[in-house]
Amino acid sequence: MKTVFNNILILIPAYNEEGSIQNVIQDLKSCGYNNILVIDDNSVDKTYEIVNKLNVYVVKHLLNRGVGCASATGFEIAKILNPEIVVTFDADGQHDADDIIKLIEPIQKGEVDVVIGSRMLAKSGMPWKRIIYNKIANIATLVIYGFTLSDTQSGLKAFNRKAFNLIDIETSRMEFCSEIIHKLKEKKLKFKEVEVKSIYTDYSLSKGQGLVNGIKTFIRLVLDRLSRR
Repeated sequence: MKTVFNNILILIPAYNEEGSIQNVIQDLKSCGYNNILVIDDNSVDKTYEIVNKLNVYVVKHLLNRGVGCASATGFEIAKILNPEIVVTFDADGQHDADDIIKLIEPIQKGEVDVVIGSRMLAKSGMPWKRIIYNKIANIATLVIYGFTLSDTQSGLKAFNRKAFNLIDIETSRMEFCSEIIHKLKEKKLKFKEVEVKSIYTDYSLSKGQGLVNGIKTFIRLVLDRLSRR
């Protein structure tokens, strides 16, 4: 009999993901994750229409505000829904739903508050360009916040109730990943990384961080850090 994880909320920020979102949600449901919340960041394609037919929670921003803001909206809704664990999951199909169990088990055992799925711990799967971008982002996170992990830009993370109630996401775009890593230390949350797969297709490679976006993210991180001094 398939295990159903009704106390786990899967949070998916999405922007123009009509090519992948249905398969992502179906894969999650096939693994027993029926409690799914999609934050549509004002997509201009059919993302919202597709998700709205799949029997999941879905909200849509009136303006495109960035993945950080979409994630922040998701966290605020999670505080109302009050699940045991929130798992953030990318909408482009690069994560394997089977890996979620690796993230939630240490939390359910009471070992940690947060688990980060690290693609950098895997021996293969991530294209070399993404490896370089991630290493640069890790270094930037270290320089700016004085703390880093092997995969600061991972979209696959799990948070217990204490953690998602303590973390308020304040940055708007991709820099929110580094902001969360900083807040793990700031809020004194227990955490660990686990190895996860990375599934890259031409579609998923067209999404996410590129060199130009990476530079913009670094600049926004610096400005965010300066504004807090």
